[in-house]
Amino acid sequence: MPTKITIRFAEKQDAPVLIHFNRAMALETEQKELLPEVISKGVERLFTSPELGFYVVAECSKQIVGSLMITTEWSDWRNRMFWWIQSVYVLPDERRKGIYTRLYQFIQESASNNPDICGFRLYVEKNNLLAKNAYSALGMNPTQYEIYEHLKPGTRFCTGRS
Repeated sequence: MPTKITIRFAEKQDAPVLIHFNRAMALETEQKELLPEVISKGVERLFTSPELGFYVVAECSKQIVGSLMITTEWSDWRNRMFWWIQSVYVLPDERRKGIYTRLYQFIQESASNNPDICGFRLYVEKNNLLAKNAYSALGMNPTQYEIYEHLKPGTRFCTGRS
């Protein structure tokens, strides 16, 4: 019999696992070693500033096995918000078991009765074909946009080894 997966909104006591997941995901997908003092404060701040977003976690036998973060973007074209899916991580041994699908369904259901949400967006590494296939299978489509970034001088989030 398959193990039951529970999806729920993350709570402050989940922060250590979320910090670990963020560091593991950054190393795996971008070969970046996140600075522990920065990512720790970043994760913890979401719990004290809910207007910035929220985390959702997947639990199996009382162990968190996956998570994602939601932040918002105002769309003046639509007069509503997009939920941005970020910091997606599933433990390696738990992948390909439908955990991300369940996380995604949870946020879809959470947004279904909220007239302020018009849709979902995410960004993915160009070469991450498994992730792209997973997102496409759930009905998400690539857009015509590319992401550009400029960090203010002095912004540090990872070690110099990446």
